[in-house]
Amino acid sequence: MPHFIFEYSANLEGRLDLKALCERTRDVAVRTGVFEEGGIRVRTHRTDVYAIADGDPRNAFLHLMVRIGSGRSEAVRKEAGDRIFEVLSDICAPLLAEPYFALSFEICEIDPVTTWKKNSIHPRLRGKA
Repeated sequence: MPHFIFEYSANLEGRLDLKALCERTRDVAVRTGVFEEGGIRVRTHRTDVYAIADGDPRNAFLHLMVRIGSGRSEAVRKEAGDRIFEVLSDICAPLLAEPYFALSFEICEIDPVTTWKKNSIHPRLRGKA
């Protein structure tokens, strides 16, 4: 964990560098010091069917849901979230300058009892230290 899951309206294709969005999100997640590098996953999901606000076809959205393991304090989650949202806002600044864009972000904790995982990446990255 964590999983960074972007959902975006299809009309952002070509207007937002999705690879850079993923890379910069991964980078800021590592820099927060809150998440172990080997657990970070960043991905995007294009949404082809949507209805936004007043229905203007120029309306677009980008939503980030971060799913994290439980146990971090609210203050730690808030600080990490602030840093991540600052980077997202910077990436999306040109879109936010127009009156047709919505950016949102939430952090959700995963119940430790009803989640299962195996990860062979952690041992490799931990061995670098």
